Amino acid sequence: MKFKKPKFWDYQRPNLLSYILLPLTFPLILNNFLLNKKKDKKEDHRPKKICVGNIYVGGTAKTPLTIKIYQILNKLDINACTIKKFYKSHYDEQKMLAEKTILYCEKNRIDGLNKAILENKDVAIFDDGLQDSSINYDLKIVCFNDLKLIGNGFLIPAGPLREKINSISKYDMAFINGNEVDNSKLKLLLKSYNANIEIFETNYRAINIKEFNINDEYIVFSGIGNPDSFKQTLINNNIKIAKEMIFPDHYNYTHKDIDQIKYQARKLNLKILTTEKDYIKIKSIDSNDIKYLKLELDIKNEDKLINHLKKYI
Repeated sequence: MKFKKPKFWDYQRPNLLSYILLPLTFPLILNNFLLNKKKDKKEDHRPKKICVGNIYVGGTAKTPLTIKIYQILNKLDINACTIKKFYKSHYDEQKMLAEKTILYCEKNRIDGLNKAILENKDVAIFDDGLQDSSINYDLKIVCFNDLKLIGNGFLIPAGPLREKINSISKYDMAFINGNEVDNSKLKLLLKSYNANIEIFETNYRAINIKEFNINDEYIVFSGIGNPDSFKQTLINNNIKIAKEMIFPDHYNYTHKDIDQIKYQARKLNLKILTTEKDYIKIKSIDSNDIKYLKLELDIKNEDKLINHLKKYI
């Protein structure tokens, strides 16, 4: 059964249910405590290891950022690769990485790293894995979304966090995706736990917007970590949303699902639109008459990021 994120996780303040679930966060606290007892050691040998992860569960643009960093390093003629732990349900992200980068996807990250070593890679970029103590990363990047921030600030299952917010003290860079709200409070919060953390802002840019007729209305469906962010991107690009269908993150669509979506579209005389990640999943089922919005991640002050990356690699 697919898990759908509870709405109360994203309340600005914890509600009664969050406090009721609070005792269930203790195993995660203990696990994180034991992991944090392991001291990180920076290693001089290749490949240098960059981890792009999050502490807020889902929808923080870590996979697009992983791809973007790979592309930056590639332009610098640096022999890079990406590494992702294999999950059967994460086929969408794995497929995107495989199409746009050199990807090593194994059942554990160490095996992926060993492949990178055998292939004499200079840099390995890990998509996810900040909480994996088996890897000594040279650069740790934590991602946030400006609409969700840290949710109610509680750990799973009382809230959306994998680690307490004070874990920011361990990380080198933070990326905040989106420009819909003022994120100055989040920046101050991050700096209060780590004065030396470098903070960057990113935003999605639609690169196939000319394919869409401004007069068309759409039924929009998605099974991603942050559907609100995707919806806002559509609104920002003047795409008219008549109906929205939201599925759990990494949802595996069936023929019945697609048939139902197409039935609703015919009934309401709507076009059909989804995300690139979802489109990858439905291509093998039925993608006829379904469009997707292709997005690229833009980094504010990209030159500054390049200079910082050079320090680590």
